[in-house]
Amino acid sequence: MGNTKVTKTESEWRAALEPMEYEVTRKAATERAFSGKFWDHHDHGIYTCICCDTPLFESDAKFDSGCGWPSYFKAINAANVRERIDRAHGMTRTEILCNVCDAHLGHVFPDGPPPTGLRYCINSASLRFDPA
Repeated sequence: MGNTKVTKTESEWRAALEPMEYEVTRKAATERAFSGKFWDHHDHGIYTCICCDTPLFESDAKFDSGCGWPSYFKAINAANVRERIDRAHGMTRTEILCNVCDAHLGHVFPDGPPPTGLRYCINSASLRFDPA
């Protein structure tokens, strides 16, 4: 899909997404830990943005962080994700968004495994899975 921006009205997003997908991706909600469809998913393939199908993470970069959300140590392409400082809930975190449609994906933390030391903690509701 490249990096051509995808924009829709709020009503178009609501019509295209399930309620939890909408709340997570468009309103920066967080699904409950251990409740999403991909937190314990181990098939091989690519995780894409639920809103615009941009490739985000490969199954080979997925690891069990124990946090209850899908976790990855790197994005497929750094140009496909964007970071933003999030000061909500009385803490400072680094929010991760899809760079193509601005969907909220989750957060990235500096406590992941080698080789990057990063943990992309991502909401299942922001992802679609394409099997290998």
